[in-house]
Amino acid sequence: MSQIKLSADAVTGSLLLIVDDVPANLAVLGDILRDAGYRVKAATSGLAALRYAAMEPQPALILLDVMMPEMNGYEVLTRLKQDPATRDIPVIFLTALDNARDEERGFEYGAADYIAKPIKPDVVLARVRSQLLAQVALNWFRDQNAVLESEVARRMAENELIQTVSIRALAHLAETRDPETGNHILRTQSYVRLLATLLRDHPRFAATIDDPYIKMLAHSAPLHDIGKVGIPDAVLQKPGKLTPEEWVIMKTHASLGSDAIDLAERDIDSPVEFLALAKEVARWHHERWDGQGYPDGLAEDAIPISARLMTLADVFDALISKRVYKEAMPFQEALEIITAERGRQFDPDVTDAFLSAFDEFTAIAEQHRDKNP
Repeated sequence: MSQIKLSADAVTGSLLLIVDDVPANLAVLGDILRDAGYRVKAATSGLAALRYAAMEPQPALILLDVMMPEMNGYEVLTRLKQDPATRDIPVIFLTALDNARDEERGFEYGAADYIAKPIKPDVVLARVRSQLLAQVALNWFRDQNAVLESEVARRMAENELIQTVSIRALAHLAETRDPETGNHILRTQSYVRLLATLLRDHPRFAATIDDPYIKMLAHSAPLHDIGKVGIPDAVLQKPGKLTPEEWVIMKTHASLGSDAIDLAERDIDSPVEFLALAKEVARWHHERWDGQGYPDGLAEDAIPISARLMTLADVFDALISKRVYKEAMPFQEALEIITAERGRQFDPDVTDAFLSAFDEFTAIAEQHRDKNP
């Protein structure tokens, strides 16, 4: 990181704007500043000062007389501060007033400093140099902050990309055990994001669902079936109906997934919110609104919102997708089944959100349709 250079050399040659309605005052002040190595532009009115301040090259500092006709120094300074193009230019007031209240008023308007008339060359040069060096330092810190903000943004984007890739890798690991799920990950992730967006302003969900929550839920959704890596192939890929014993084994994938994420959380120093959501959807996406689901038999609002959204997304995709044990179901037939399960398997309000935007869900399904072998 570059070092800041605060010396007279850093401000030599700076352009200064001096404003006074008395030409003789401008001449004296201009000579003092030019002899010290500064470039000088002069204005004899407030309007001219505003015009010159906005022109390129802009002055690094303005020395502004307070007592001027038509537009006094306070009015000029107010206008300068109101304009984004000139509000950061430091202003030193030049005044014959020696009242403390006048100085206080100037600082309230945003003046950087005061120089009393009659002016003393050494005081003028010292005050000017001080303000210019302060501006150099301020600009340096702004540049460094911009660099740091850019670097932080880059690293955050890089971390988010690594996180996304890692999640996808884990999700695809489960997919290799259950190869017929195809684009199931992409579809369910998109369904969940859409459901959450539809419910963001709903009275029952508004306290939980906001933009960061939607983003984290979409990040975590691909991990909902991660527990399938622990299910034997004979059960996971069985082409026919599972026996009661096999079904008991299959249902353990929910707890296996949440347990795996829980173990991962223990290896880090601070909680990661999206992992908490991932654990919720992994464990409880087979719970039912009526309490007849698994693994814990949760009912209604005891089921986390994330899992309720995932449940409907997962079931809809399972219905419309081909599996080793069944053919894909037409969209309309899947719609009828989900409608019938409103208030039974699914949260009624989540179901209503799904039904209200059914065409959008089918569009997602078409966009990420599994390719034929």
